[in-house]
Parts: sequence; C-alpha cells; structure tokens
Amino acid sequence: MSQTNRLTPLLALTAYTMTTAMGAGMQANKKQLLAERSCLSKEKLAGIELDVWLGRVAGVETQQLPQNLSDWISRNNQLLELGLQQDGFLQACQQLLKRYAADRVGLFVGTSTSGIQAAEAAYAQCKENAYPEFNYRRSQNLYSPSSYLRRRLGIKGPSFTISTACSSSAKIFAAAHRHIAAGLCDAAIVVGVDSLCQMTLYGFNSLQLLSNQRCKPADVDRDGINIGEAMAAAILEPASKDATVCLLAYGESSDAWHMSTPHPEGAGAARAMQAALTMAGLSAGEVDYINLHGTGTQANDLAEDRAMQQVFPQGAFCSSTKAYCGHTLGAAGIVEALICVLALENNFYPVSLNTQSVDPAIHSKLVLPGRWQIQKPPLIAMSNSFGFGGSNACLLLQKNARVKT
Repeated sequence: MSQTNRLTPLLALTAYTMTTAMGAGMQANKKQLLAERSCLSKEKLAGIELDVWLGRVAGVETQQLPQNLSDWISRNNQLLELGLQQDGFLQACQQLLKRYAADRVGLFVGTSTSGIQAAEAAYAQCKENAYPEFNYRRSQNLYSPSSYLRRRLGIKGPSFTISTACSSSAKIFAAAHRHIAAGLCDAAIVVGVDSLCQMTLYGFNSLQLLSNQRCKPADVDRDGINIGEAMAAAILEPASKDATVCLLAYGESSDAWHMSTPHPEGAGAARAMQAALTMAGLSAGEVDYINLHGTGTQANDLAEDRAMQQVFPQGAFCSSTKAYCGHTLGAAGIVEALICVLALENNFYPVSLNTQSVDPAIHSKLVLPGRWQIQKPPLIAMSNSFGFGGSNACLLLQKNARVKT
C-alpha cells in the first residue's frame, strides 16, 4: 500500500449473509462458486411467458412473515425475511443492538424495484373484476424493505433506501460509512434485496437485452443478460485488531451519458475505480482481484473493459460472476461484494463462467478455467457496480487490514 489508509473510521464486516439462486447462506454460495456451477434455470414465474434463464431463489413464495408484520407481504419482503434467517444474521443484529443503542445503529437498503410484483398481482386481479387489498406503502414503495427491517430488527437510527439501479447496494456501503464518519450513527446494517417481477423482465426484454441462453460475459458471442433475485446483508462496525475483512475504500461517479447505455469509453466507470484507489492510497498493482460488473451485453462489457485499461493498464485478475446466479440488479452490488469476501477468506479467484471465446476487443485479464496459474492468494479485492443512468460505484475490500490503535 502506497500510503496510510484514508478511510476513517476503517469499517469491518463483522457479520454477513447472502441468499441467491446458488442457495441460502454463505456456505451454499461458496460451494457453487468453487464448483464453477451455474445455478440459472428456466423455471417459470407467474405472469412471465418469456423463454429466458432466471436466477430464481427457491422457497421465496412459501416464506412467512412475522404475524405482526403481515401487512408488508410482497415477494421482495419474503425474500428479505428468507435471507435474514441465514448464517445467524438475525442473532448478529440482536447482538449489535446490545453493543450500541438502537438509535445509534443505521440502516441502509439498496433495491431497484422493491415490491412491485405485489402491484402487478393486484392489477391482474382487477382485470378479473376483483378488488384486491393492496397496500402500496408497505409493499411496492421503495422504502418498504427499510420500514420492514426497522420494525423487524428494532432499529431506531437513520435509515433510508437507495435506488440507483444496479449500483444501489454498492452505494449503501458508502452511505453507511459517511453516516458513521459524521457521527450520525456508530454502526450500520447494509442490505440489498431485489426480486423477480414482470416489469423487470419485460422491461429488459423490450430493450433487447435479455439472453435466451446462459449469459456469456466478455465472450465474442455474448448477447445479453439473465435476471436474478437475491438478498444480501452485512454489519459494518469500526474495525478492531482482529478484523478479518474490512471496507477499504469506495468510489462513486455519474456518467449522465444515457438512460440505459454506458459511456462507450467507460469514462464514469474509470472515475469510480480511480476514486476508490485514491481514497485507499493504493496503486493499481496492489489490487489482486476485481469482480466486474460484467453483465454479458455487448455495450457494457466493452465499456467496462475500456475503463479497466485506463485504470489498470498492466492488467489485473478479474471475472464476472453473473452467470452463477444472474444479474440481481439492486442487490448485485452487495452480492458481488460478498463474493469478494468469500474469495478473500477462502483464497480463491472466482472463475468467469460461460466465456468460451473472449472477444478480441476485450483485453482484461479474465479468470477462466485453466487460463491462469495464480499463485498469490488475494488480499485486496475490488467490486464494480454500474447502473442505468450512469450511476457508478466501486468498493475496495481488504483481508486482515491494518487497524490503527
């Protein structure tokens, strides 16, 4: 590291969990990543007639909410509750509230569509001349998952939802740090959750961005994305000497280039990556692994590669993990940050699945089966999240970060 870490306070991830199409909990997700197995399927979803691969989470529809929170029923909040049940995360949150007063714990949630499927179901009933009970405030509203979690966990500190498309749950890390640094809270819970719905799938289909095969990031024949759903969460606290993985830095930028197309030269993406490096006081050569946004569309992969060439001209090991569980949209930022955590903790580099023939226009050092013999275990990882409208966020995570005493 070229100079002392500038992120003050340095925040440790003291508990975390992830539920995706790969499975419920960190161990299930680690198993599929190490097995290099795609968990996308063509399992049908109510109201969806498209012939596409989905990253669907098992058991969402049957997940019950606590009786006193039944008004918050939606697929998104059912997925949220399912994720809370994994890895002892509920208990970790309870312990957190014992260490800090309830009004000193912040809550920061990232989502893109929240519970819009509840509205879709209500409209479907209206077509049948039925008059469904529909609680917009507690189901579809973007603040719904935040209000659910405040009540579910007993949090009384600052809380809000960030909805910036695919960068939503990467930006929550930055928001949490700023609140802690400003003294508005002492610790934070960050959560990303997004669930499958008609609007998302038909919307991306209308943009001709959905693939009818498993996505192939950076491949010469890539033709689009696979949509997934996920819930992931982490607790952020000021780091102690025994911190395992810390949030080292973050970078954010805005392209303001196009509503749904990235800047062709990756200008905003490059700024976000460089901002994270600058905050951490790192040189490009000190980053061991980069989890790419890597959606598998022609424009995104090429623009991100051009950004990579600007910031990492000597190359850096990188991969896209969206072929494992799909593009989880508003949850993608935290899901892929936690994939980086798994890589750091377990000393492996996630492989970029389904990339059979790399596009000759792409020059990044992609981790593919048998392509590289990587000897050094990763110590510092970067996670890229670039959303519609040019909202970019980049996170840097470090294993065994040096903590000032």
